[in-house]
Amino acid sequence: MDRRKFIENTGTLCLSALLPISTYSMPVKNKYKLGLQLFSIHQDMTKDTVSTLKAAKAMGYEDFETFGFDSGKGTYYGYKAIEFKKILEDLQITTNSGHYEFASYLTKSDDDLKRFVEQCIKGAHILDMKYIVWPWIAPDQRTLDNFKLMAKRLNVIGEQVTASGIGFAYHNHGFEFIDQGGENGYDIILKDTDPSLVKLQMDMYWVMNSSKHTPKELISKQPGRYVMWHLKDMDKVTRDYTELGNGSIDYIKILPNPVESGLKYYYLEQGGNYANSPMQSAADNATYLKKHLQQYL
Repeated sequence: MDRRKFIENTGTLCLSALLPISTYSMPVKNKYKLGLQLFSIHQDMTKDTVSTLKAAKAMGYEDFETFGFDSGKGTYYGYKAIEFKKILEDLQITTNSGHYEFASYLTKSDDDLKRFVEQCIKGAHILDMKYIVWPWIAPDQRTLDNFKLMAKRLNVIGEQVTASGIGFAYHNHGFEFIDQGGENGYDIILKDTDPSLVKLQMDMYWVMNSSKHTPKELISKQPGRYVMWHLKDMDKVTRDYTELGNGSIDYIKILPNPVESGLKYYYLEQGGNYANSPMQSAADNATYLKKHLQQYL
């Protein structure tokens, strides 16, 4: 073999040695964990938390979004945060996001809000959460003035939460899209909040139910900001919740580009109108996603 050929061959071997092992044999790591918003099975969680989480894990769920934090006691589902963390570790599952009850602090003092946020941060840190979410406001709070006030509060909370090393996001329902004299709450939230402090968790069901825009259109206006998604289907007649694949939302067609979205986590959710039971609906939803949306696993 001449010197030139030897160098070429040697270079090829060296380059091959530098390639990641995954190129040859290691399985590709999942893009996303199959997530479940625990509001979907809230009664089961409050009755028997550990058995319910075990059953959900057996369905294929790996990541869980909490609901129902008690800031006074520092508990999730009746367990101190450190105890709940141990349950998650023992089951080898995670909770990367949590919904917290910010609505009651919309008009409270800055000091009251700051103290509540600090309790949320404390709990979230113990659970190693990546996001704290403002999920809802009460019907009597849904005025344009209150949406403007909420936007200010979202920025304040976002600054406090972000400084702690955790992300902060707002979760939409349908009421934000209701027109109020040429304006709506969602436009105010998008316009008056700082994208670096307030990320967005898009509930696809409510966008399809109540918005004039598609998920793809909303994301094209705020690329990179929709770091989480909620997926649930819409009954073809009543427009209520239903199991994935039973309703009118074709997720195979409507899901946006996750890279453009900035997607970090997604959660299946069904808050009612179960065909059989909450746990069976959670199982059916997981089965549908694993069959039809494998690219999100």
